[in-house]
Amino acid sequence: MRLRPFLALLLLLAVAAPAFPMLSAPAYAQAASEMPPLPRPRPDPDNLPASAPTPANTPATEAITALTSAPQPVTLSARITEAGTPIPDGLVWRIFDTVPDASGELALVAKSELGAPTVELPPGEYVVHVAYGRAQTSEPLTVSPGANEKSFILDAGALRLNSAVTGDIPIPVGLLKFDIFTAGNEGDRTPVAEGLAPNDIVTLNAGTYHIVSYFGSINAVVRADLRVEAGQLTDATLYHHASQVSFRLVSEAGGEAIADVEWTVKTPDGATVFTELGAFPTTVLAEGDYLVLAKQGTQVFNREFQVQSGAASDIEVLTTVY
Repeated sequence: MRLRPFLALLLLLAVAAPAFPMLSAPAYAQAASEMPPLPRPRPDPDNLPASAPTPANTPATEAITALTSAPQPVTLSARITEAGTPIPDGLVWRIFDTVPDASGELALVAKSELGAPTVELPPGEYVVHVAYGRAQTSEPLTVSPGANEKSFILDAGALRLNSAVTGDIPIPVGLLKFDIFTAGNEGDRTPVAEGLAPNDIVTLNAGTYHIVSYFGSINAVVRADLRVEAGQLTDATLYHHASQVSFRLVSEAGGEAIADVEWTVKTPDGATVFTELGAFPTTVLAEGDYLVLAKQGTQVFNREFQVQSGAASDIEVLTTVY
């Protein structure tokens, strides 16, 4: 048959062909892992899926956007009490955004010093602070599309201060000043107003305050807690146990004051409370015992004296006695 030579040729090729080694499963896996990664097919830009279309602005949406973002009129007013009339002037208005800025502070978006201002604000949430003298209050404000109005109640009163020496002896205005603090323990008080002159009228929120009266600049100090009522003026007079004192160095009683004298006043425990250079110095001292020293050149003269509440007095230091 003709097929025999062909079969013999196939047998011969099978015997002569080199043997190919068979890869075990682990070796095959290792070989597969060492194969370089196949490149991913790139998407065809012409066949990319279409993105969702951006909705087109319509007259209706544009009108809504304009209405919700355009500034709206806001009219503000304030009263001393609920039953009071609107305050016509003297107010300071500050309006803040409710979202802190990069520094953590609320941004000031509007300010006015009118009695009843009308400001333009975009719809949203705000904080309004209004001050009348040293009375103040803060409240949230919501601005909506259309006209907006808001009224504030300060719940405030007024305080007028004066002082005198015990016995109703008047004190020169230039020697008096007052500080006002919040009530409470000394470490918890905060200043409300400082350096006030007598008879100044101060507007405050209703409440109790700690008052300090200074007669002179040394140690004549009086303190009191006073109550301020809403819608009322509170008049208060504080009384000092002190006196004005003048010093003279003389060679005889009632004589002419010697010039160029260095003066020092000390308390019984040795604390220095007053020093000055001159012929006729004057100060204010609280009631008590003191020692005065008068240095003229290389000589020092001294005298013990006592201060009592009352009118101004003169203290003479005699060179012939001391």
